Amino acid sequence: MKLRSKDILGLEYLEPDEMSLILDMASDMKKIVQSNMKRVNYLQGRSVMTLFYENSTRTRVSFELAAKYMGANAVNISVSSSSVAKGENLIDTGRTLDVMGTDIVVMRHSQPGAPHLLAKNIRASVINAGDGMHEHPTQALLDMYTIREAKGGFEGLKVAIIGDIMHSRVARSNIIGLGKMGANVYIYAPATLMPVGIEKMGCHICSSLQEAVNGADVVMGLRIQKERLKKALIPSTEEYARFFGLDLRHLAGAKKDALVMHPGPVNRGVEMTSLLIDSDQSKITEQVTNGVAIRMALLYLLAGREEN
Repeated sequence: MKLRSKDILGLEYLEPDEMSLILDMASDMKKIVQSNMKRVNYLQGRSVMTLFYENSTRTRVSFELAAKYMGANAVNISVSSSSVAKGENLIDTGRTLDVMGTDIVVMRHSQPGAPHLLAKNIRASVINAGDGMHEHPTQALLDMYTIREAKGGFEGLKVAIIGDIMHSRVARSNIIGLGKMGANVYIYAPATLMPVGIEKMGCHICSSLQEAVNGADVVMGLRIQKERLKKALIPSTEEYARFFGLDLRHLAGAKKDALVMHPGPVNRGVEMTSLLIDSDQSKITEQVTNGVAIRMALLYLLAGREEN
């Protein structure tokens, strides 16, 4: 089996069998990440460009490491010092990368749909590393891999997602992906950070934090995205932490073996307390490791589509 598209633009376009393929491949790739010799030649001769119009540390670095671990040529394009700063448009930038022989472009952009536009206009594969408030498919895939590794599957699991749902592309991708794989997603947020009609995506909106967490197999916090809060949607971070922040008391209502997750970076004491972040049930640091494995799997599957 292989991926049906040359691009990874969102989980809304992936079928469950494709997601399972990616997760299975990530299991093999994780062995490389955790080995003493992090170098294979699966992508020797291939080129991977990271094109980020928004700031990122975890996602960009994990893609670069993923490419280098598999022997690809990895190049990071700094948008602020590139021709984009001179007024070059997205399609022209993409076509320039295309004629240079780029095989895969990993792109983050503040505008929803920007990776889709690029993918239609270049030969290279495009991986969406986050587009505005739309999707962040690779983050959701690494979250799903973390859950499957600990729980063995998704069918019937209760996953609680707490926080800034409105601005979270991570939440949207997780709702789509987990729902397709048979999990039940429950969300809770301040009323000002809850998108109208999001329940149409197949999730359950909760009226209290405890309702969301009670009986949960997974409890996932979301970062308060201060850079996207254009107006006062919450009174203060202190008040948010008081009414919506997660702590050990809330986890007592979840299942005893519930996983604690967060896409990072975590604002300690706001979305979660340090005691929860550093608890034995926390998978937050493991999510970072799994992120490299998932991105290795995607690069391998996309680069090998034609050969396979």
